[in-house]
Amino acid sequence: MGPIRGYRKRRKTEKMVEQMDFANSEEGSVDWWDDFSKRISGLLSPSKGLDKFESVFKISRKTFNYICSLVKDPMMAKPKNFTFLNGKSMSLNDQVALALRRLSSGESLIAVGDSFGTNHSTVSQVTWRFIEAVEQTAIHHLRWPTDQEMARIKTEFEHIQGFPNCCGVIETTHITMLLPLSDQLSDDWLDRSNNHSMILQAIVDPTMRFRDIVTGWPGKMNELAVLYSSTFFNLCEKGERLKGKKVKLSGGVKLREYIIGDLGFPQLPWLMTPYKEKELSEFELEFNKRHFETRVVAKRALARLKEVWRIIQGNMWRPDKHKLPRVILVCCILHNIAIDMEDEVMDELPLCQLHDPGYQQEGCEYVDDKSCFVLRDKLSLYLSGRLPP
Repeated sequence: MGPIRGYRKRRKTEKMVEQMDFANSEEGSVDWWDDFSKRISGLLSPSKGLDKFESVFKISRKTFNYICSLVKDPMMAKPKNFTFLNGKSMSLNDQVALALRRLSSGESLIAVGDSFGTNHSTVSQVTWRFIEAVEQTAIHHLRWPTDQEMARIKTEFEHIQGFPNCCGVIETTHITMLLPLSDQLSDDWLDRSNNHSMILQAIVDPTMRFRDIVTGWPGKMNELAVLYSSTFFNLCEKGERLKGKKVKLSGGVKLREYIIGDLGFPQLPWLMTPYKEKELSEFELEFNKRHFETRVVAKRALARLKEVWRIIQGNMWRPDKHKLPRVILVCCILHNIAIDMEDEVMDELPLCQLHDPGYQQEGCEYVDDKSCFVLRDKLSLYLSGRLPP
């Protein structure tokens, strides 16, 4: 899965929400939640700092209403009439609520169905219809930045730890799966930690927004192989991405646009990795420290993704490996929507960096062009204030 289109600025999104007259419709009325909350069981113990609605769905009502406005046409276009066990038809809000709960709780189809008063097959069908609708109508929330947006991103990255002209942080994580016995006999999906897993590679901006993702590959693939398989890599190699203006450092050094990544990635003209030698100079140690602290935004983004959308946290029970990449994509889109809407619920969540427990850092020995190491040395000197004028 290559680069995917992304987000609109908040003022545009907010304007769209304001244009939806939820207050005068059954779908958007405050009464919907009052009625719905009486019909669900076992979900209404609010987390600290959150009301009951936010605890159940992990998003604010404003964001919920916006998501409903996005998926309304494709979800209601099909004639299928979903019902609760009591025979009552599900409204659009009911269906979106059911799908969001399935994605955010990580609970089984049966558990979600029991708490919502419907059967597990309905949970499955409604969730998949929601996933298809989000793919169809909300993919613009995940895209590579425009030139204007990139200028802001580079400024924000420089404010973090001083890296000039930095356009993103690349990071990978594993989505672990509990496969049927027949699939377990094959090592196709068995990774280096003896888990069956699927890889998610993401490029993240300073606000923890996903700007590009790649998923669908087996977890046994290393970061280098996943990167090389991506459309992003091909675009960079062709000079069609990270092609903005170079910045001049002291000493006449010109620095192109680039992203940064850990030691699992290769050092490339457009990808800056840390020093890995055992004995490092003072300015190299300073570079690595700044590099790590800048990469924290990607670690936090992936940790939050898994914390909020728990269907991809822990071992997924016998997932359809062909559908799982689409589930991951939609979770990434929903993650971005919450950021674009400036959802207050996100502010209540703790910031964690641990997104891939049980996995050790792998090194990459590949060398593309030794001149990129020279450029890293000059950047290191610049960051430490030792680059000659």
